[in-house]
Amino acid sequence: MLYTRKGDSGTTKDFKSGSGERTSKSSCQNESLGALDELNSFLGLVKVKSATVTWTVRGNITGKISVQSPCDTIHWIQNCLFSVQAEVAGADKKISKGEVTKMESIIDAMEADMPPIKTFFISGGSELAALFDISRTLARTAERRLIAAVTAGEIILAPATLAFINRLSSLMYALARYSNHTAGIIEQPPTYQ
Repeated sequence: MLYTRKGDSGTTKDFKSGSGERTSKSSCQNESLGALDELNSFLGLVKVKSATVTWTVRGNITGKISVQSPCDTIHWIQNCLFSVQAEVAGADKKISKGEVTKMESIIDAMEADMPPIKTFFISGGSELAALFDISRTLARTAERRLIAAVTAGEIILAPATLAFINRLSSLMYALARYSNHTAGIIEQPPTYQ
């Protein structure tokens, strides 16, 4: 059944409230879960939009890394986000340090293949770049919500989870830039009028 009526009063329960205690849907913990869900759902759209894209990324250490599609990277991120959501909800699931290292390797490989960043860029260019830019902002919102929940003492997150969620907006930015780079679109800096 898709509904239980138990949340009609504005409360919900998580994995750690085994006593049956319910919490407000507006708690910092639940705001975090909602922000992560929003990001993960939007990444589903980006995955569909990137399904026909193929990149070959030249890494700075490993030579050439063939990336069949950014779709594969997005799917991996979505799986990782489910682990983050489970941890936030109180389940015994965590992001590993290896996942953070993998993310950093993806960012480093793309960054080595593009011109260095010397300024801010106006979002847009290709449709895929614009979608990754929205994903970047959603990732930052999710990070802020998670930090608020940690600061409020509502959740405890493993160091690797905090590192993963902090790197996520950087990965989205790298994917946005790389989308434009591979499409031959030159990034436009703001003019600050």
